[in-house]
Amino acid sequence: MRFMLLFSRQGKLRLQKWYMATLMQIVLARKPKMCSFLEWRDLKIVYKRYASLYFCCAIEEQDNELITLEVIHRFVELLDKYFGSVCELDIIFNFEKAYFILDEFLMGGEIQDTSKKSVLKAIEQSDLLQESNHSGIILFSH
Repeated sequence: MRFMLLFSRQGKLRLQKWYMATLMQIVLARKPKMCSFLEWRDLKIVYKRYASLYFCCAIEEQDNELITLEVIHRFVELLDKYFGSVCELDIIFNFEKAYFILDEFLMGGEIQDTSKKSVLKAIEQSDLLQESNHSGIILFSH
């Protein structure tokens, strides 16, 4: 995967990994009933709209579009679990957490962990560590 973008219907970029500017306008110009795959330069673009956000990925020619749709869906599921039905405002005001979730799930364009529970546990541990650092308490887990 070359990049992932998250943007609103109004074309506002909410989250990016490996950003390509012109692609948002191409996706936004497409009709809702059109296929979620398109060719762009030497890449395949896979996107899916959830509410007011588009999740958009660029993949290599040999990569599988359906697996990429599943990757997008898994990321949305992780965001939903963490935020409790994620919305655009969650991404805007908690973008650093959204990036952290993405980094726990994908690293260098490859899936790091397919288990939602495992990814969410790592995020929960990070939150606990962050809270303990703010309160001056150090927690150790075994």
